[in-house]
Amino acid sequence: MNSRETLFVADGKLNIGNFEASALARKYGTPLYVMDGDHIENLCKKMIDAVAAYGDGAVAYASKAFATKATTRLMDKVGMWFDAVSGGELHLLLTSGVNPKHIIFHGNAKTEREIREGVSADVGYFVIDSISEIDRLDAEAGRQGKKQEVLVRINPLVSAHTYFAVQTAAPNSKFGFDIEKDALDYVKDINSRKNLVFKGLHIHIGSQIYGHSSYDVAVDKMVDFIVKLGEVGINCHTLDLGGGYGVYYTDEDPKFTPESTANIVKNILARLAVKVAEKGLGKPFVIVEPGRSIVGEAGITLYTVNAIKDFGVKKYVAIDGGMFENPRHALYDSQYSAIVCDKADEPMTEKVTLAGKCCESGDIIAEDVPLQKAEVGDVVAVFTTGAYNYSMSSNYNLNAVPPVVMVKVDKADLIVKGQTYEDILRNNVVPEWI
Repeated sequence: MNSRETLFVADGKLNIGNFEASALARKYGTPLYVMDGDHIENLCKKMIDAVAAYGDGAVAYASKAFATKATTRLMDKVGMWFDAVSGGELHLLLTSGVNPKHIIFHGNAKTEREIREGVSADVGYFVIDSISEIDRLDAEAGRQGKKQEVLVRINPLVSAHTYFAVQTAAPNSKFGFDIEKDALDYVKDINSRKNLVFKGLHIHIGSQIYGHSSYDVAVDKMVDFIVKLGEVGINCHTLDLGGGYGVYYTDEDPKFTPESTANIVKNILARLAVKVAEKGLGKPFVIVEPGRSIVGEAGITLYTVNAIKDFGVKKYVAIDGGMFENPRHALYDSQYSAIVCDKADEPMTEKVTLAGKCCESGDIIAEDVPLQKAEVGDVVAVFTTGAYNYSMSSNYNLNAVPPVVMVKVDKADLIVKGQTYEDILRNNVVPEWI
């Protein structure tokens, strides 16, 4: 089970915040995403404090992990910045009242519309991630009569020990400019542009990374690169070190508290402070971009058991969700832990596979996991589903994306309404000639 203080067992039942999980399932139906607002707010504050201990900087939440107006406003109130990787995420941030100067616009293949809308919105930074983007962004800023501040995404060629699909700084990655080949030349080009203002560098070495050793290597490489920039007369004001801090999914993973997660950031930034001092440099304005670590353990998903099949060598507990609301096992072979909500204090005597309802053999939520003896009608909770579940959901098999409920102190409210069949078909049109 997660290490969150607000996730606990009382009278044999799983509680999140001050609410019984099964009671939330009865009220709102299943599948149901439940987010712990107190956990989110606490982690944001701890991260902000970690950066403050370093000096001048900001914590930019990676919106791709989980993006809603409610969570955006909650984070904005405690002083978070945000990153966006699409026009849709940018629109959500702007309509949620975020200061555009606190938005960092990412993306390795930004569209013309996204570039136009980002410049028009006066976002704080564009992160340039391709050769063609240099020309396109420079031209668009010129058309709008603006000077756009930019960071340049660098691939520092640091191999983080994580799943290959979420490594983002390996050789031949689709992200960034190679630090050992052409990065310096492209920074020089950007620095010479009429409508672009080079402010600094960005890296992101991967996701679900434990500890800070890989980050230390990346910091060392980036400080050396900043020295190279100085040698050709280019000042690096800002260094964005990305995110990727891991969370607890199963007992094979370390267990974290908000304090221990924030300490990873403190250690990374302490290394940065030492390295720039060794090189005789001033501290850059630093940005970190936690996403998963803010919301991952803040979320659980509730399901109702609809069928059970026991083949002796394998037992399936089939639930009313599936890869349409959590595709991570199908995509990454991701692992989860689970519990029968109203049998939470009973021993986990069985090993089961939680199977979804989609017409795919690969529609699995969790494979061969310990669980109490489940029966049809039981409510099952799957832990650590706050990141990359709702945000990656789909309408496969025309299943509806479930609602999202947030609990905070003594309140529980919808923050995203569940889709209806009408919502799913809303954009369908039938031409007159059919």
